[in-house]
Amino acid sequence: MKFLKIILFFLTATMSAQQGGMWIPSLLEGMNEEEMTNLGSKLTAKDIYDVNHSSLKDAVGHFNGGCTTEVISPQGLILTNHHCGFSQIQSHSSLENDYLKNGFWAMNFDEELPNKGLYVEFIVSIHDVTKEVLDMVNDDMTEKDKQSMISKTSNGIMKNWPRESWQDVKIKSFYKGNQYFLFVTERFEDIRLVGAPPTSIGKFGSDTDNWVFPRHTGDFSIFRIYADANNHPATYSKDNKPYQPKHFLPISLDGVEEGDFTMVFGFPGTTNEYLPAVAIEHITKNFNPTNIAIREAALKVIDAEMKKNDAVRIKYASKQARIANAWKKWIGEDLGIKKSNAVAKRRDFEATFKNALKEKNLVEKYGYILPEFDRLYKDFAPVDIKRRNFIEVFLVTNELMQMTLRAYQFEQAITAHPDYLEKAKERLTGILKGIHKNYDVNVDKGVFVNIMPLYGKEADVSIYNQTAFTNLDDALKLFEGDVNDVLKKLNEDAAYQYAKPIIDEYYNTIDKEFQQKNEIITALQTTYMTALMEALPNARYFPDANSTLRVTYGQVRGYSPRDAVYYNPVSYLDGVMEKYVPGDYEFDVPKKLRDLYETKNYGPYADKNGKVPVCFLGTNHTTGGNSGSPAIDAYGNLVGLNFDRVWEGTMSDMYYDPEICRNIMVDLRYVLFIIDKYAGATNLIDEMTLVHPKNKKH
Repeated sequence: MKFLKIILFFLTATMSAQQGGMWIPSLLEGMNEEEMTNLGSKLTAKDIYDVNHSSLKDAVGHFNGGCTTEVISPQGLILTNHHCGFSQIQSHSSLENDYLKNGFWAMNFDEELPNKGLYVEFIVSIHDVTKEVLDMVNDDMTEKDKQSMISKTSNGIMKNWPRESWQDVKIKSFYKGNQYFLFVTERFEDIRLVGAPPTSIGKFGSDTDNWVFPRHTGDFSIFRIYADANNHPATYSKDNKPYQPKHFLPISLDGVEEGDFTMVFGFPGTTNEYLPAVAIEHITKNFNPTNIAIREAALKVIDAEMKKNDAVRIKYASKQARIANAWKKWIGEDLGIKKSNAVAKRRDFEATFKNALKEKNLVEKYGYILPEFDRLYKDFAPVDIKRRNFIEVFLVTNELMQMTLRAYQFEQAITAHPDYLEKAKERLTGILKGIHKNYDVNVDKGVFVNIMPLYGKEADVSIYNQTAFTNLDDALKLFEGDVNDVLKKLNEDAAYQYAKPIIDEYYNTIDKEFQQKNEIITALQTTYMTALMEALPNARYFPDANSTLRVTYGQVRGYSPRDAVYYNPVSYLDGVMEKYVPGDYEFDVPKKLRDLYETKNYGPYADKNGKVPVCFLGTNHTTGGNSGSPAIDAYGNLVGLNFDRVWEGTMSDMYYDPEICRNIMVDLRYVLFIIDKYAGATNLIDEMTLVHPKNKKH
């Protein structure tokens, strides 16, 4: 097929050295390997990815499907971000054992805490199956028929792919459906909490510092993978043993300096680097602002109540962090797009693309694409915004509305299939119990009052006094009886009566219109990707993030976000003390950490100037999903733990600007310092391999 030939040409093309990009680890030989060497790497492509021998990829896992983790000991000890393990830390916390406030440290295997539903998945091997997947697809098919054929063919390939009984396979699309890779995976489901610093360290700076440098956050938590007697994946059992990994990462005590090579290895979630200018403009000028407003209105209530009440703080800690994270990220994304002049630069690129179409006589074939994007997005924008606003209200910020949405889905299921009643009840009961575990009706009511007008609906607060959903026992009673009894009680509930017309409108009008229009845009985006590679075959392309294993490489670098302002690339413990505000929700510092600072009891974790590094910056191209990713030095050692980006650079999901896009990493010396000197968990330090690579001759 034509796009397969284009892709194959691209993969063999020679590119000039350049930073930015999220690269498939099995395809690093050649161009990427040369670029890494030019940036200071001493690693070969096979050091990073090798099917026949242990390599760096064997130490990097997908943490619960949303973050990344790395193995740091021969006994399955793994490291990820504090915010990635936050819900597990929260689930084990109570007023009596407040691990969020005080931290948690297991001093032996018996003290490690199991976590139901938590998993870590490793990539065993990666295989290009583009030709096989697209073999039966042709240009005469409709988009729906193409996707149906691709799905059918992919399922057949996965079913017949050779693998061990404990392994699984998945096929993922790359380059907007122009290329397909199959991944053989191993998923471990017995993951136990080992250690976490208190929130005053793990989330130091909280919302104020989030997405902003200089950061002074010890954003890490420690877990352990357990396996069965054969070292294979297994569900939780007291008989399971610590996992013996194929590879684990040694930890460098030498740290980093400006200009040092860094490689971030992980599972970035979603990027859209090849959007047309009109799409970027829609997102930053129309789409983001409405959703920012909804989250901001919710956070005003949640933040105020968390500061007043410890019980509320524990219940809402994870939810607040989730809501606040994207809220602030979107604000920075909009600022970054404006500062980097990304829309104008994308239009300049599109002008280059149009000229290339003329030069290669491709105007008749592809010349319609950009004008069609303009037309489609003008029509798509209102429904795209309305749909996301609904999601913000009914799934992200307000729990009463979320419960009514789940009840609506329940009603639709049992109306269509009355014999499904008991299974549907069981599922809904689990959802309601999960929501009520961390639910405060007064907080939720305040959120409701603030956000519903932003969706264009009057906030009828009286429903909170008339509904059964705000009390778990009462809510569950709604679903007792036969189908007719349940439907009658449900439709008489005040909150359900309020929400049902809104949900009806979403499913029967808004979402249907969105899906229909988005399908056309998605198909055009696939064609655009094909056209770009055909018209501009020597341009720089890398596949968008799609939660698959990727390598991104760069260097330790500071940056200048504004006129006359320059951020050095490393922050220190001194900065923690400079920000310290006694008793403050965001900037309190534990007494023991203050004492260690005063006595300069740093152990081997200070730099050559006698200071403890906390965080550092790099030019690595990261996004959501890279949280917890290892930052690896030129020799394959762990030097940092990726956890964030700078505010001005969050637009890198759509436009990577090497001048201002920076990722933020916790320095591993700070992690070790907290584990050793603060927590006294020397049992964990003893498991690790600590090295001084800069003292060696290479």
